[in-house]
Amino acid sequence: MIKKKVLFVASVAVHLHAFHRPYLEWFHDQGYEVHVACRGGFSDSNVSKVWDIEFERSPLSLTHISSLFELREVINENNYSLITCHTPMASVLSRLASVESRKKGARLIYTAHGFHFFKGGSKWSWLTYYPIEVMMSYLTDAIVCINQEDLDIISKKGSASTDYYLIPGIGVDASRFEPPSQKQKASLKESLDIDEDTFVMIYAAEFIERKNHRLLIDAIKLLLNKMDNFILLLAGRGVLLDEIKQYVVDNDLDKQVRFLGFVTNVEKYYQVSDVAMSSSRQEGLGINLVEAMMCGVPVIATIDRGHRTVIDHEENGILVPQNDPIALSNAIYKMSEDQEFRRRMSVEAVKKATKFEIKNSLKAMSKIYNKFL
Repeated sequence: MIKKKVLFVASVAVHLHAFHRPYLEWFHDQGYEVHVACRGGFSDSNVSKVWDIEFERSPLSLTHISSLFELREVINENNYSLITCHTPMASVLSRLASVESRKKGARLIYTAHGFHFFKGGSKWSWLTYYPIEVMMSYLTDAIVCINQEDLDIISKKGSASTDYYLIPGIGVDASRFEPPSQKQKASLKESLDIDEDTFVMIYAAEFIERKNHRLLIDAIKLLLNKMDNFILLLAGRGVLLDEIKQYVVDNDLDKQVRFLGFVTNVEKYYQVSDVAMSSSRQEGLGINLVEAMMCGVPVIATIDRGHRTVIDHEENGILVPQNDPIALSNAIYKMSEDQEFRRRMSVEAVKKATKFEIKNSLKAMSKIYNKFL
């Protein structure tokens, strides 16, 4: 008996590695032959075939033309039952490449991990991505969103024949993240050469413009006259890493900021931290904050649709205005000074984070998959 096939599409392999392995396993366990299309090498025991396609993120790249023809050939030759696409440009190409296949019965689901257009976003984003997503909705069987704002926008303006869904994020593996005991936290601090009474902040994010590390650096500089002993851990890598390192030096904060690089055991750094930070300009959800909350770490983040989905202001964290280093600095100071406030936030953070466990996301997505298979 020939197995039915499904195709996962994303711009880069790292996206599939970070978010989709449980979903690949689900399809494999259901008896489907699982294929993947992305840029770069990808390996997973549940995947039978990987198609290396040169997807680009920029909407202006001419590479899209050759990628479209290559992807269309893959889709037309493999008779997929379901195509599930992710990341903006790869998903646009997936829908254009699937026109003929959908006429023959294939179904296509697009999961939006956070639209590039959003309330407060730039005119460029709205003029570029918004009309494209609305038009592409007419070539889509279902659109899945991970925050309410995205769902409201696309369901009101998109195709009336398309189904729209909201799920609790793409899911976090709760088995990796748990609150440490006081003894464990003290031991972790010692192993990382951090004084026991040091107030520890962490921001796990790629060093790109959207993550806005400069705002966080500006905020902690204001703390120098208020707090004697604190440290900021910055986990990640990216094109702006060297620039941010220099910005830290220029602001005489090299003793207060520690760059961790890319870490595979980020849970250890969450468990040693007193508060998790995000100065991002926009997020679809904020997986890094959910992971921290699972470790009992309250959060401070800038106001945006994704952060609002995760953070209940002054219940499990604090939300501050965008581009306001004073407000961000004051929030950090409040969190550091009021231990009872922080303890209460920690308890509520763990409770809220359970909503975003992978088991809940996978349950929601499996219902959607089954409707279209």
